[in-house]
Amino acid sequence: MNYLSVCSGIEAATVAWHHMGWKPAGFSEIEKFPSQVLAHHYPTVTNFGDMTKYKDWNINDSVGLLVGGTPCQSFSVAGLRKGLEDPRGNLALTYVGILDKFRPKWCVWENVQGVLSSGEGRDFGSFLGALAELGYGFAYRVLDAQYFGVAQRRKRVFVVGHLGNWKPAAEVLFESESLSGDFEKGKRKKQNIARNVTQSIVYENHPTDSRIKEITISPTVTARCGTGGNNVPLAQFVDTYNGTIQGDIAATMTADMAGPTHSGPKVMQDMEVRRLTPIECERLQGFPDNYTNIPKAVDGNRYKALGNSMAVPVMRWIGERINQQT
Repeated sequence: MNYLSVCSGIEAATVAWHHMGWKPAGFSEIEKFPSQVLAHHYPTVTNFGDMTKYKDWNINDSVGLLVGGTPCQSFSVAGLRKGLEDPRGNLALTYVGILDKFRPKWCVWENVQGVLSSGEGRDFGSFLGALAELGYGFAYRVLDAQYFGVAQRRKRVFVVGHLGNWKPAAEVLFESESLSGDFEKGKRKKQNIARNVTQSIVYENHPTDSRIKEITISPTVTARCGTGGNNVPLAQFVDTYNGTIQGDIAATMTADMAGPTHSGPKVMQDMEVRRLTPIECERLQGFPDNYTNIPKAVDGNRYKALGNSMAVPVMRWIGERINQQT
């Protein structure tokens, strides 16, 4: 399948979907550093830049899917909550315009939970109504990355649309077991997933002793990531917003986590608190090690780009379930 990615960032979708043979027909990203990451990893894919210029885009290949996470600041509970009155929020409707131009069979849209209550729900309703007017059936669901194999609490709203029928979209986002009405069974299953997420197979990297070992550890937290050191057997994440210890699951990564207000994501190790490294943040989002470590990259740009990204394992799960429907 060919897909068009808007608000591409550093392309969690492409990292998640390449194993299925899906190919990007084009990207749309305006930020300098993410655009450099795209050019480094995908030099043959056109970055169209400003998504509001979509009427001028010429794509020879058919587009089977449109994916994008339009800017979340106008919908975030931490922002001013201007919703669709904010030009950034209106990019959600630009997304709909792109959908109308290329008429793909599928669409995937992601945003923060705040979109559900922005404008007392009218903003999200306007977006869904626009999808319906174009003939797309849809389903939406809040997914938390910590239940997909990464040690980060990251709840996001995902909308999947299918041209002409809502049922395939619902089958992508909702497992048949979750529709059975057996709420007690579903609760037990979720608890088991939460416990198992910290049971990880880690690689013990030692000059003379390399082996696979199973220990209770967040796979993203290591003592000397990228320097050849052994993995830390146990670590705890520290909430950078209120200084509390949060166990072995990190709080949600944000774009401003390396800014002047917040001195970066922290981890508690051996009773000392240290800053997470960019490579650990890549792992928290499910990216390969050093994916953002392109020539001349600085850590601040890497933190910001990773905080703005989608979680790769969640996108992989969605893509694989769409693939089953095609």
